[in-house]
Amino acid sequence: MQASSLTYNEKMLANYVPVYVMLPLGVVTINNVLEDKARIEKQLKELRAAGVDGVMVDVWWGITESQGPKQYDWSAYRSLFQIVQERGLKLQAIMSFHQCGGNVGDVVNIPLPQWVLDIGESDPDVFYTNRSGNRNKEYLSLGVDNEPLFYGRTAVEIYGDYMKSFRDSMSDFFEDGLIIDIEVGLGPAGELRYPSYPQNQGWVFPGIGEFQCYDKYLKAEFKEAATSVGHPEWELPDNAGTYNDTPTSTEFFGPSGTYLTEKGKFFLTWYSNKLLGHGDQILDEANKAFLGCKVKLAAKVSGIHWWYKADDHAAELTAGYYNLKDRDGYRPVARMLSRHYAILNFTCLEMRDSEQSSDAKSGPQELVQQVLSGGWRENLEVAGENALSRYDRDAYNQILLNARPNGVNKEGPPKLRMYGVTYLRLSDDLLQKNNFNIFKTFVKRMHANQDYCPDPEKYNHHIGQLERSKPKMPIEYLLEATEPMEPFPWDKETDMSVGGALSNLIDKILSIFK
Repeated sequence: MQASSLTYNEKMLANYVPVYVMLPLGVVTINNVLEDKARIEKQLKELRAAGVDGVMVDVWWGITESQGPKQYDWSAYRSLFQIVQERGLKLQAIMSFHQCGGNVGDVVNIPLPQWVLDIGESDPDVFYTNRSGNRNKEYLSLGVDNEPLFYGRTAVEIYGDYMKSFRDSMSDFFEDGLIIDIEVGLGPAGELRYPSYPQNQGWVFPGIGEFQCYDKYLKAEFKEAATSVGHPEWELPDNAGTYNDTPTSTEFFGPSGTYLTEKGKFFLTWYSNKLLGHGDQILDEANKAFLGCKVKLAAKVSGIHWWYKADDHAAELTAGYYNLKDRDGYRPVARMLSRHYAILNFTCLEMRDSEQSSDAKSGPQELVQQVLSGGWRENLEVAGENALSRYDRDAYNQILLNARPNGVNKEGPPKLRMYGVTYLRLSDDLLQKNNFNIFKTFVKRMHANQDYCPDPEKYNHHIGQLERSKPKMPIEYLLEATEPMEPFPWDKETDMSVGGALSNLIDKILSIFK
């Protein structure tokens, strides 16, 4: 159809960004039960009536393979998916290989499977470890990705088997087009990063966090890597401070710190490359597991916005994002994802610099611009979510701005458009009348003021059968993407606002008279 013969609404549909809502963390209980079906049915019905396109849910490893190796029980999730399907919503499923509990917003506790934790009792080095020897049981160390320590299986094989079993058990939901998205958990909180800022070990914002590579497996790998470049004497950093330090109080991140030396650069390159390789390997398993399904793969990158405006970017570096003024730490991740046709899912879409305390040198807006621009430059679909639950218009307007940084195009597709946005998270607070009214306006604006569209093809979302990943990319090719580039320009404000200061004032007055 010629663009000129399209109606106004059809042209506007090209600006439509679908909205998903994340379900509560414990919607399936630790005992693998879908409790309170009636309540979730009612809530999903409300979301559907609000024009929401779909929901996202964590599929917890600690719940479904809890009884023993390869003993999977998907029954509670099948019941949940059935309800989602009956409500006419699409589904994004997260392969959650991490523990729930110990991070911001974790209200339930779902540990890794007990049989895995038991192996960790006799070999605690299977877990990420900081310099003082504290183990983190949120996620297996990437040092054991290829170590057959789990009843003969490696960590990567465990993840691959899990995803294959999920695919086999949910084949009808794939065929019916219910599951559109598999987000592959690649680290703590499901994010491709090291657990550098764990609340359960005493980290508080805006601490710089700590490197997490002191288990015996990663130590040995580093020793081997340093020896291979003729520096057997190089050790892992011992001067990078502790969780709640500021960058300048450490030798590693201070002005003219270790991070700028040959030894420091070697370590940071090794540390961040290990993370790239880890993501690449598990996404390859995911690609094999879901090959031929009409589904997209996705991976989540964490929005570490504190110390972004400091020269050293300390909090990003400890998390494994080797990002500095003269080195892009995110575009290599995007390039790696492009090999698997995966969506880059980024967080902190709702945050503005002005809301952050100045002493943390936070730059969430610039960070979002940098990461999304890098994803688009690598020809990826880019999606995102808010980091913290917010119900105010300012947060929604910031998400809308990031979803279409240069606004809508009344003649067809906008220059830049996010593939989708997932709102964190379904709760009684969200469904409270005033909050929900603003949320409904937000959904409408995300849809470019168009009605809910059940056919993704109409807004250029074609989900074909998943193709086999492209050949492995040499690390040199991935690292070419560290060359910094100016991010794309962003408008100052969204052209699809849910209302501003006046609306906020009216909301306040109404809330007084409730």
